[in-house]
Amino acid sequence: MSTEPTARVSHPRQRLLETAADLFYAEGIQAVGVDRLIATAAVTKATFYRHFRGKDELVLAYLRVRDEEIRARTAQAAAAAKEPRTVVELLVGGLAEEVCGPGFRGCPFINAAAEYPDAEHPVRRLIAEHRAWFRGALADLAAACGHPAPDEAAAALVLLRDGALAGGYLDGGDTVRTHLSATAQALLRLN
Repeated sequence: MSTEPTARVSHPRQRLLETAADLFYAEGIQAVGVDRLIATAAVTKATFYRHFRGKDELVLAYLRVRDEEIRARTAQAAAAAKEPRTVVELLVGGLAEEVCGPGFRGCPFINAAAEYPDAEHPVRRLIAEHRAWFRGALADLAAACGHPAPDEAAAALVLLRDGALAGGYLDGGDTVRTHLSATAQALLRLN
């Protein structure tokens, strides 16, 4: 039996996070004010400030949730696959599905970075940490696939992902779906 306390997420805090995720992603972070978040989440101003010192802290929490989701999907793909090549195929397939999904509006991290131009801002530092982790995970996969330059392959895969996310939003998911897997496989020399 564990002696560690179990963290409880309050319902109002969860509603604020879900509301922020929906509104920030659909409309942009700067376009959504605290008063609207409070009204849409059906909480009081005191409740908002009990859970978050301000909007930037809510933005950080929103991005941490997204980061955790991506890390979990990556771990799930790794657990479901027997070989690194299969993990890459699952990740690329998942990305293609996301890009083709309803309401897709690009990468939440790229979108947030565009709204926070100061590279030293906590939001941008969190984005940089996420991207460094993701690049490292891809480098590990590229190395496991036998790529001779896994760091370079990972950097190229991150660029491919960034392009797929932007292209999926701007050009439509079908264009991305058609070329994403073939490009990733060619990059890793998996054909």
